Amino acid sequence: MIFAVVVSYRIKGEKNTMFQKVHLRLTFLCTGITAVIMIIMSLCYLYVSETGLRRNQFQAFRNDINTISTNLEQQTVISMEWLSKMEAQGNYLFFVLDNGTPFLFNQLNDPEENALRSLLLQESRDAFQSQSHTETSIRTSSQTTAFSNLTHAEYEFVSPSTNIGYFAGRICMGTDESALEIVVLSSMLNLENQIHEQRLRFLLIDLAAVTLLGIFSWFFTGWLLKPIAENQRKQAQFIASASHELRTPLSVILSAAECCRTAPPERREKFLKTISVEGMRVSSLVSDMLTLSQSDDHRFPIRTKPTELDTLLMNSYEAFVPLTQEKSISLSMELPDDALPPCNADPERVSQVISILLHNAISYTPEHGRITLSLAVHRDKFHITVTDNGIGISDEDKKKIFDRFYRAEKSRSTKDHFGLGLSIAYEIVKAHGGSIAVSDAEGGGSCFTVVL
Repeated sequence: MIFAVVVSYRIKGEKNTMFQKVHLRLTFLCTGITAVIMIIMSLCYLYVSETGLRRNQFQAFRNDINTISTNLEQQTVISMEWLSKMEAQGNYLFFVLDNGTPFLFNQLNDPEENALRSLLLQESRDAFQSQSHTETSIRTSSQTTAFSNLTHAEYEFVSPSTNIGYFAGRICMGTDESALEIVVLSSMLNLENQIHEQRLRFLLIDLAAVTLLGIFSWFFTGWLLKPIAENQRKQAQFIASASHELRTPLSVILSAAECCRTAPPERREKFLKTISVEGMRVSSLVSDMLTLSQSDDHRFPIRTKPTELDTLLMNSYEAFVPLTQEKSISLSMELPDDALPPCNADPERVSQVISILLHNAISYTPEHGRITLSLAVHRDKFHITVTDNGIGISDEDKKKIFDRFYRAEKSRSTKDHFGLGLSIAYEIVKAHGGSIAVSDAEGGGSCFTVVL
């Protein structure tokens, strides 16, 4: 017995560890798959958004260059005031070159800034020269007036010295002998900062979402595994209880069979009778376990048809009268005076439920006690009750009375019961779409009620 308990606890511990590992793996799996999908969608959105931002910014810059080119065509003099105004309005850098020579406008800053501007000018012109051979990065357009020829081109480049990206526009006016060149630079630093802030926001959102997904997946997978773990626990408990119940009669059978070998002929009949009785107990237990197994596999055979429940109760009453008389127990039956409509049920299964409840009542009702079998109809539902004035059932036992192999401590010495009868009754009633409950009877005892 101690060995069986130790093995049972060991198996239980191993299964708990197994379910914990499965729970953890399912949590990681659900979180990982959802997180990967979310991150891929975030990256796709960021790509589309950043591409659109760059395209829109570049298009706005092209429009500004086109506007500046139009204004230049309408002027005869390029003043420093106009250049300063244009720089301030668009946050641009202007470089004006006459036949390659910078205007005085480009020499009005402090030495450090002047050196930086000169370096940016050179880098932008080098970038233009390098990109002029690849038509993919340069957008050009030409406009011709009666006074001058004007062309402008827009492109992007990254300054090697500052590692900052720029939109650049190159405007050329005049003839080959007298050429005026204007280079306009617009820093992409604000655009890059905007992109970086957007990426950071998405990173924080994704991290928060993954954390919430992990928490949700933990509880969700735990909720999914709960019925499986409960079913596994009940199955292990069922096997352990069945093994325990089978071990006693099998031990008696083996012991009686061994005694038959050496016992004299006049005593063999007693051992053979013992083997027969214990064999019937084993057969009954196996039959009950098969019935419950069919219920677990949703193969419980229920063949419903219109059934007269009052007739079923009368047949059960007549069948159990001799048994109650042997124990000096009074068995009575109460039926409605009016005719009852038929109930759509399986008559054999309902009779089995009534038999289980009557057997249970007889087992726990003392001599000279009383048992009442009754039938009533309330709101189109049939109520079958079996009431006794026996030892009763505690509130704690009421919660477990329909569990398999469960028996109250005070009844464990009863050999005629394995603790499966009420479980079978519960499964039969549930298969009919009904309910079964137990309550305290008036004056003591128990009252089992079946509602169909």
